[in-house]
Amino acid sequence: MTAPLTLAPARTALVLVDLMDRIVALPLEPRKGTEVLSVAEELARTFRAAGAPVVLVRVERPGVAEQPPGSGLVHGLLTPGDVEIVKRTIGAFHGTGLDEALRARGVTTVVFGGIATNLGVESTARAAADLGYDLVFVEDAMAALTEAEHEASVKLDFPRLGTVVPAARLRLAAD
Repeated sequence: MTAPLTLAPARTALVLVDLMDRIVALPLEPRKGTEVLSVAEELARTFRAAGAPVVLVRVERPGVAEQPPGSGLVHGLLTPGDVEIVKRTIGAFHGTGLDEALRARGVTTVVFGGIATNLGVESTARAAADLGYDLVFVEDAMAALTEAEHEASVKLDFPRLGTVVPAARLRLAAD
């Protein structure tokens, strides 16, 4: 097995994108939304236990009186101390305060998971790279509408932006 990737919790945040009931329930590949959610929940527990920030991003459609059913984060995912970001674009940085929230916590490395790999996760990651963050992508904490879309992001795009790892390889160092 490949050596673990060890990160400093004082400078690292977990950013989970669009883990909302209506999105987790979509037909996804290469794994089901519930599988993504399970890995994401375990990552969140690990980050919280190490004192590292957990950021949960959800999308709201602009210009509508009421959001579609299932537009909240999956029940129980958000816990006290987490940062909730509401986005109105594909990526989570534009007009949301995400950059300010990360910088206020001393974050220099962002670890990503969420749905969809090639949309919300990739758009957010590209902006994070432009802002100078180091990026880590947890491959098994993501899915897309098709396996081809997921694989294009994970195999072609993400390696150019950061490091791609399975959740089992990620570690947070004791500070």
